[in-house]
Amino acid sequence: MSKAKRQLQRRLEREQLAIERRLGAAVGPNLAGPLLRGAPIRYEWAERDRGVAHGGMGMIARLVEAVGLAGEIDASLELLKVHRPYHESDHVLNIAYNAVCGGRRLEDIETRRTDAVFLDGLGTPSLPDPTTAGDFCRRFDQASIMALQEAINRARLKVWSQQPASFFSQTARIDADASIVSTDGQCKQGMDIS
Repeated sequence: MSKAKRQLQRRLEREQLAIERRLGAAVGPNLAGPLLRGAPIRYEWAERDRGVAHGGMGMIARLVEAVGLAGEIDASLELLKVHRPYHESDHVLNIAYNAVCGGRRLEDIETRRTDAVFLDGLGTPSLPDPTTAGDFCRRFDQASIMALQEAINRARLKVWSQQPASFFSQTARIDADASIVSTDGQCKQGMDIS
């Protein structure tokens, strides 16, 4: 193995060890509050910096903070007896962020929770693992689902209240005859994309 390959291998091993330590340190009681809040992300162009595939997550995290969504969720849901270290909002946002990043199953959370750049972008030391997310989901009953929806609605009202009055005077227009339906050459001769 060449010197460059050995150096790369050692660097990858150090990164893996660092993320394992980070996730291991996150287990324990948390009395300080939710972990997913206030992303310290900045967007800039740099020659030597770390990158993340889902860079827009920092802006989403800032929006969540600005409208107080995490606080609304924590005020509405009481599904956990002890926060070790995650609060209800951490679990809900973790699942939502997974979906926004293209995750299709709870198992896909593992990809993000082991990405140090992603965690740094959200300003959190760790995310709940997929099995913890599954356990959290099983705690929901009909009343909990309604409470979560009401928390989202209260945050949504905060967003709408920031619109200028002129925004509400506009009427919506729906153009119903502009549907795009995917087709291929078998459906209609000569058709390509739509």
